[in-house]
Amino acid sequence: MKANPWRVLAAAGIVAAGLCFGLGVYVVGLSDKNASERDFIQYWAAGQQLAHGANPYDFAGILQRERAAGYEGNEPRVTLSPPIVLLLVLPLGYVGPKTGLILWLLVLLAGLLGSIGLLWRLHGSPPSGYHWIGMAFAPALACLMAGQISIFLLLSVVLFLYWHQSRPWLAGAILLPCALKPHLFLSFGVALLLWMATRRSYRVLAGFAAALAASCALTQYLDRHAWSEYVQLSQSNNILHLFVPTLSECLRFLIDRNAVWLQFIPAAASCVWAVWYFQTRRDQWKWMEQGLLVLLVSAVCAPYAFFYDESMLLPAVLAGVYCAADSRRSLLPLGLIAGVALAEVFADVQITSPYFLWTTPAWLAWYLYATWNRGIRTTEDQGVKAEDALQARR
Repeated sequence: MKANPWRVLAAAGIVAAGLCFGLGVYVVGLSDKNASERDFIQYWAAGQQLAHGANPYDFAGILQRERAAGYEGNEPRVTLSPPIVLLLVLPLGYVGPKTGLILWLLVLLAGLLGSIGLLWRLHGSPPSGYHWIGMAFAPALACLMAGQISIFLLLSVVLFLYWHQSRPWLAGAILLPCALKPHLFLSFGVALLLWMATRRSYRVLAGFAAALAASCALTQYLDRHAWSEYVQLSQSNNILHLFVPTLSECLRFLIDRNAVWLQFIPAAASCVWAVWYFQTRRDQWKWMEQGLLVLLVSAVCAPYAFFYDESMLLPAVLAGVYCAADSRRSLLPLGLIAGVALAEVFADVQITSPYFLWTTPAWLAWYLYATWNRGIRTTEDQGVKAEDALQARR
């Protein structure tokens, strides 16, 4: 059953009007001080440094610009993303903190809405309206509130899912934002390489390589020392010695907090598992099914990650919703998980708090619960439909 296009248009108009009204009320109360209190300030400061020919990874220069915007901390907020992020933040170098924040939030919101719309189409444009759950997905809301870049990772994954069959070159190129946080996609990347080799879909790899080469060339043009400056930042940065709420970090802190290599063991194990999982299912591999499970495992086993990075898991969460609805399973488990996660977000729980340790395993558990015996149930449903059709003919 296809959705009535006029009803869809009316619903979209109502949602858009509500969002515009809420955003307008929100924007009126914003100031430079509000911008300085979010993670967004690190991108704005990097853009300012870049636009003025300065080092976008310089601690002293970043802190000076952040304090001028109202930041009161003693430690500068410096972006830890590789230099390809400079292509995203450069426009922020020509506007003030408040204007930059408004534009940044609009782009992030557009990315979230676009991702939700594409996921709706990937599931056959059902009239149920379950896709709007994405607007209340706690990691995405946390990402918007902080002004983080994880929404770009979500949009990148969704566009890959949407284009990997029809436009493989574009599907590969659009994966470039994933290079901003490659540690989140280790086992997913292994499965992707195996899939490309098995299906001889080298246009996906060519698209990614071309996009990466172009971004590196543009970055070099913007700042010829960007990569050496980033390496220097990486050597002086101590993020791997701080506690980040992931299962991998817990493993390391429980055994030996100084042995950083320990937190990479789950990621390595997940890559080995991804090889086995792909090899045993390569003939019936579907990115909207097996691929989403690998994505979830990548997030669970990531060496380090933050709660807002889980925005990229929205495709798997929504796939679970549609699968559970089709098999008439209860959505209550997701309601409980999502409700507690939202409560933590709105209670302003510190992003490095251990209270966020449970979320990635919870999204994985939801997906496994919702999709359990999916193939068997689909076969049974097809058998029932075939039997009904035979009886109707008689």
